[in-house]
Amino acid sequence: MKALKDYVRTIPDFPEPGVMFRDITTILQDPDGLKLALDGLRKELENVDYDVVVGPESRGFIFGVPIAYAEHKGFVPVRKKGKLPYKTIAETYDLEYGNATIEIHEDAITPGQKVVIVDDLLATGGTMEAIIHLVERLGGKVVKIVFVLELKGLDGMKKLAGYDCSSLVSYEGK
Repeated sequence: MKALKDYVRTIPDFPEPGVMFRDITTILQDPDGLKLALDGLRKELENVDYDVVVGPESRGFIFGVPIAYAEHKGFVPVRKKGKLPYKTIAETYDLEYGNATIEIHEDAITPGQKVVIVDDLLATGGTMEAIIHLVERLGGKVVKIVFVLELKGLDGMKKLAGYDCSSLVSYEGK
């Protein structure tokens, strides 16, 4: 069987010159690649005591829901502003050009709940930092954050210092 990294398609100069885009759709399309990713994420959580899985749209849903199901945990979605139907709290964070706002239902996390956050990619860490703030504002405790891929050249782990984070595949560049 191939390694998980072998299932990642790299597209040079997308979306702009000099960027090496790491495409996870090739992981999702291959049953062996998908199994490697999900099994790898579950292995990262083997000895973690947690109550619920949180994932941002949309790729955090793709990887977070099967883990929540397999581990018999609930799943909490974090979505772009205006997409959740009930009362929410919001967090705005900076992007390369402008900013974005994400939301979580105000009753999605109960005080003291131990939370695992699952996402496909760690780049600058801005989105994940905003998700952590949402969870903590609701009284939850982030006990682990797992990613399928990490772009080390963007220093996202620095923003997440103080949290237990891991990734299955790391790339040195951006």
